[in-house]
Amino acid sequence: MLYILLIPAVVLALLIVPMAVAFKRRKSGKSVRNAFIGNICSFFAVMVFCAALPIGISAYADNEEEPAAITAEAEETEETDSGNGMLYLASALAVGLGSIGGGIAVAAAAPAAIGAVSEDPKSFSKALIFVALGEGCALYGFVVALLMLFI
Repeated sequence: MLYILLIPAVVLALLIVPMAVAFKRRKSGKSVRNAFIGNICSFFAVMVFCAALPIGISAYADNEEEPAAITAEAEETEETDSGNGMLYLASALAVGLGSIGGGIAVAAAAPAAIGAVSEDPKSFSKALIFVALGEGCALYGFVVALLMLFI
């Protein structure tokens, strides 16, 4: 029963500690590069942890059950559960990677758009279009995830 409280604590620690280190390094004026690498490693550690956890729990639950004959219905249920898990993982990756790509695109386009508008205010509409194109990646990822989940 302790593991139910321990799991969220581990996930929160893996996410919060590198962010705290990055803020501390930024305040002290040091390079944030190592803290950023730590954030990336922490993100992937949490992703692997959360992906492996259901597999471990289902293996533990299978060992705790009394042995019984496996029927076709039980096999079908296991395949459906596995398929649903992969569907949710694929949806999360579509939204997450699309959002990361959109963030990178907007991070590059927005400062250039601001600079162009400050030099020539008539170029506002063109600059806005380029910034909005970068955000389209995140929206496409979200739409793909919705289509996977509900169709």
